[in-house]
Amino acid sequence: MNKYFKWILVIVWMIVIFMFSNQPANISDEKSRFVVHLFNAIGINLNSIFGNLANFVVRKISHFSEYFILYLLLFNALYKRFEIKKILFLSIIVVFFYACSDEIHQIFIPGRTARIRDVIIDTCGGLISLLCCFYYNKKH
Repeated sequence: MNKYFKWILVIVWMIVIFMFSNQPANISDEKSRFVVHLFNAIGINLNSIFGNLANFVVRKISHFSEYFILYLLLFNALYKRFEIKKILFLSIIVVFFYACSDEIHQIFIPGRTARIRDVIIDTCGGLISLLCCFYYNKKH
C-alpha cells in the first residue's frame, strides 16, 4: 500500500504542475503578483530587492521549486527498488522530460510560450534535489 501511495503523490504533483501550466498567462501572472504582494505584507519588499524583475523572479523560483519537489517525490517512490545511482539518474531523467513536455504543453495555452530557459530552471531544481538526496543518503 505504501508504494502505491508514493506513486499517487508523484502523479498528483505532476497534475498540480500541469494545472499551473494550463493557466493562461494573465492568470498565472496575477498569482505571481499576489505572491509579491504577500511578501510585501510580511515586510519583505521584493520590488525594492529585484525592481521590475520581482514578478519574474517569483515565477522562476516557482518553476525551480515545483521540480525540486517532483524530484524528491520520484526519488522517494523509487527508493529501495533500485540501486541508489539508478534512482538518482532515473529521477532526473523523468524531471527533465516532464519539464520538456510541460513547456510543449504551454504552447497551446493563451499567452504562454515554450522556453528552453524554463526547462533548464526546472531541471536545475531537480539537480539540486538530486544533490540533497545524494548527500542525505551518503550520511545515512
